Amino acid sequence: MSTLRAFRATDLFKFNNINLDIWTETYGIGFYLNYLSRWPDLCSAQEAPNGRLMGYVIGKAEGQGAEWHGHVTALTVAPEYRRLSLARRMMHILELVSDEAYRGFFVDLYVRCSNRVAIGMYEGMGYSVYRRVREYYGSIGPGGKDDEDAFDMRKPLSRDPNKRSVRSNGRDILISRDEAP
Repeated sequence: MSTLRAFRATDLFKFNNINLDIWTETYGIGFYLNYLSRWPDLCSAQEAPNGRLMGYVIGKAEGQGAEWHGHVTALTVAPEYRRLSLARRMMHILELVSDEAYRGFFVDLYVRCSNRVAIGMYEGMGYSVYRRVREYYGSIGPGGKDDEDAFDMRKPLSRDPNKRSVRSNGRDILISRDEAP
């Protein structure tokens, strides 16, 4: 039986098995520490009984007015632990905290348009495409080119009973990376 718990700074020394996956966006240590210091309640980890990290989510609260929301910056599960509903459990905690503690109107996240498995998972959890962001995933270095589009996906929370934060035609709305927050 695994444990869902708060993400700790010491987890940064134990998450290489997760971060080496091709779908996982990785950041510098300072980036993770900033999130842990500012939004510790929006960061959690799933740990196996042997202490090995199985997955994690890091998030933040951002926006103003009706755009105040929880944002999923990274959600990832190590390949050997996928299809066990670990991502759903971690997302549930982030959504609950975004709703009850931060009183957000919605939760949003960005996902590569080519990541069909993740898109299907998010849709199954009640997220829908709000818009497509052109070349959101920028160049991967000298000589390398990525520039892949992302779907900005959203799920309304209890503060948005009329679901104003989502739209049905989001796949048809195209914006540039510079227009995305």
